Amino acid sequence: MSVFLAEFIGTAILVVLGDGVVANVVLGKTKGNNSGWIVITAGWAFAVTVAVYCVNAISGAHLNPAVTLALTAIEPGKYVPLLPQYLGAQLLGGIFGGVIVWVAYYPHWSVTPDAEAKRAVFCTAPAIRYPMFNLITEIIGTFVLVLGILAITGPANLQPHHGWDKAFAPFLVGILVWSIGLSLGGPTGYAINPARDLGPRIAHFLLPIPGKTHSGWGYAWIPVVGPIIGGVLGALLYVAQWPKVL
Repeated sequence: MSVFLAEFIGTAILVVLGDGVVANVVLGKTKGNNSGWIVITAGWAFAVTVAVYCVNAISGAHLNPAVTLALTAIEPGKYVPLLPQYLGAQLLGGIFGGVIVWVAYYPHWSVTPDAEAKRAVFCTAPAIRYPMFNLITEIIGTFVLVLGILAITGPANLQPHHGWDKAFAPFLVGILVWSIGLSLGGPTGYAINPARDLGPRIAHFLLPIPGKTHSGWGYAWIPVVGPIIGGVLGALLYVAQWPKVL
């Protein structure tokens, strides 16, 4: 399987399970309606874990342009030639995953009167619109994500000689995402991933969802730019502080 196909499939799985849990909580007449933030953050954590397990051995399971660009910043020779495959697959996988969620919850769109709840299935929006601090929140969240991924999965913590790095790393990354969602997700919904936000946002724009509102394009740049900045900063700090374990 190619890097492109692996990243496409992995990102699609991530969005199907991640946006799927949001749909289960916020759409009308679902079994999980109004089950709350803990369910959403847990669902996203498990989505990351499952998606990483599915394609980690093939592409490294970036599933996130912020992660890809952060790794490119510290290892350009390795990743620059592959950037089109990684970034293109992640965006298309995000769109496709959003379409699958729309199909899975098809009867529930028409019985949900809240247009913003429908949009929330696909993409993030701030609890309080304050662009500068919304951007800072996304930077902080993705900084923690990338720094955490590099530190947790580095040989100082997971010894590659015994296979633990492949077997256990996806689970630990899921715990990291759960922690970020619980602790930093309140202000912006913790996109921390441009493909996870932009791809499904495009799907929301294109799909014939009854009673939908606009796709929030005025805000859409924040969950793209913020995670990229935060991811690169997290990677650079990791290299600066732990250069011997790369």
